[in-house]
Amino acid sequence: MKNVRPTMLIMLVAAVPVAASAQAPEATDILASEIETVRQTLGPSIDQQIKIADIGDGNVAVGVLHRGTLEDSGGLPSGLVHSEVSEVYYILSGGGTLVTGGSTNQVRQLPPESAAVQTLIGPSYFATSEGGRVREISEGDIVVIPAGLFHAWSEIPDHVTYLSIRPDPDRTLPAGYTHPSLGSN
Repeated sequence: MKNVRPTMLIMLVAAVPVAASAQAPEATDILASEIETVRQTLGPSIDQQIKIADIGDGNVAVGVLHRGTLEDSGGLPSGLVHSEVSEVYYILSGGGTLVTGGSTNQVRQLPPESAAVQTLIGPSYFATSEGGRVREISEGDIVVIPAGLFHAWSEIPDHVTYLSIRPDPDRTLPAGYTHPSLGSN
């Protein structure tokens, strides 16, 4: 995995709008070593939150995701739609074919009490999509996925590892969360 450029991460987080308040929240640091520590804990999971920070008028979550080889099934892409939380992907290594948008059909709602909904992605559902935008994404690329937009990897030749920065204006995700592998800060 390539080193994360701290300036890139700072620029992405700084792009999240924050209204002025009487006392601004503290800055939240996410070190390259913390990203790697959490990445090493993924196991069978593909997505783990590193930290969720209070940014004043909302939260922002930063997670690390890793997906292995995925062959194109030739059918409709199957993926997720997050109802309230947007995502910004920053590809650390690898890449693949990403599909966003199109005409979606909800397949199954994620239960609100699931760990994924509580700490990772907020209210979401699995869906298939037809006619979405298909393109190759690779190391160093950034993709902004607004809340409510279908997204899925349709093919991954080897792997893709990426950060997901999740602006959360409705405070759906729990501010102050730190991945258990990092201990308490």
